[in-house]
Amino acid sequence: MHVVKTPFKIVPSVKNTGKEPRKLPSFSRIMPWLLLIGGFVGLVCAFIITVEKIDLLKNPQYVPPCNLNPVISCGSVMASKQAAAFGFPNPIIGLVAFSILITLGVVLLAGSTLKRWLWWGLGAGSLFGVCFVHWLFFQSVYRIHALCPYCMVVWVVTITTFWYNTLYILELSQNKLSAGWQECASFLRHHHLDILIFWLLAIAALILKHFWYYYGKHLF
Repeated sequence: MHVVKTPFKIVPSVKNTGKEPRKLPSFSRIMPWLLLIGGFVGLVCAFIITVEKIDLLKNPQYVPPCNLNPVISCGSVMASKQAAAFGFPNPIIGLVAFSILITLGVVLLAGSTLKRWLWWGLGAGSLFGVCFVHWLFFQSVYRIHALCPYCMVVWVVTITTFWYNTLYILELSQNKLSAGWQECASFLRHHHLDILIFWLLAIAALILKHFWYYYGKHLF
C-alpha cells in the first residue's frame, strides 16, 4: 500500500486484488433477541418439567403425558437420581437461569448496555450450563436410556446461548487478542452457523445411533 497525493487530502491507495475482504458478522443486534427468546423457551420447558416432577412426587404412579414410548420417556428421566444432581430438582436451575436471560434480553432491547464484566459473567454461567447439559445428555442416553423432549429443547437453547455469547465476547475483545487468536476468532465468527448446526447434528447422531435398536425397526 502506498500513499497518493491529491490537491484535497492524502488518500491511502490499496492494491486491488480482485477480492474484497469478507466483513466479520456482528452479533450485537441478535443478542437481545437470542437472550429473550431463548430464555423464554427454556423457562417454559423448565416450568413444565417442574410441574411434572411435582406431580410425580405426589403420585409415584403418575404417568407424564410426554411418556410416548420406551425411549421418549420423561418419567424415567425425572425418577432418576441424575434428575437432582445437586440435591434438588434440576429444573430449578433452569427457572433461575432462564429468568436471568429474559431479564438481560429485555434490558438490552430497552436500549441499555451491559458492562463487559457482565458479559463475562454470563459467559461463565453459560459455560457451566453447556457443560451441565452435556453431562445430562450422557447420563440420559447412556445411563438412563431414555429421553425427555423438554430436556432436549433446554439442551439446544443452552448450547445456542453459550455459543453466541462466546462469539459476542470474542467480538468485544477482538482488538485485544493476539494475531493468532484474532484469526481463530474470525474463523469462528465467519462459520458460526455451520459450527452450531454440526454440533447439534453430532448430538442427534449419537442419540439415533444409541437408540437405533428401537427406531431402526420402526423406520424400516
